[in-house]
Amino acid sequence: MSDSEYIGFKEMCARFDVTPRTLRYYEYIELLSPRKEGRSRFYGPREVARMKLILRGRRFGFSLEDIRQWLLIYGEKGTREQYRVWIELADRQLEVLRQQRDELEASMVELMALRDETRSLLDGMGPADPTGQAEAGAGKETGTAG
Repeated sequence: MSDSEYIGFKEMCARFDVTPRTLRYYEYIELLSPRKEGRSRFYGPREVARMKLILRGRRFGFSLEDIRQWLLIYGEKGTREQYRVWIELADRQLEVLRQQRDELEASMVELMALRDETRSLLDGMGPADPTGQAEAGAGKETGTAG
């Protein structure tokens, strides 16, 4: 592999819009294995491809450990097994995402109902007093009437 195929640490961060801390962490947990020269790190096509897979997996909600295990399978068992495991992971994550969607939809329905109820209460109050005095005074009168 020629040196022109490698990119430096800063370029890798910029290309994938990640922080240096994130990139170092991915290396620490063995998701990435850049070539090192002294304190410098250089990322080749393999690491760039892995980074694309890592970020795609994170976007889909996979844990870093799931991604790490999946990437390890390729080296240990080959492409066929990696594809099979990917399908299992995808099916599992799709179910998680469906549950999250259902919970989100239920929260939205509840929030819209509460908003509509509050809007009805506000509309029933009549025109607003720009000084806020009528509402404050009304409360005092009801509090002292008894």
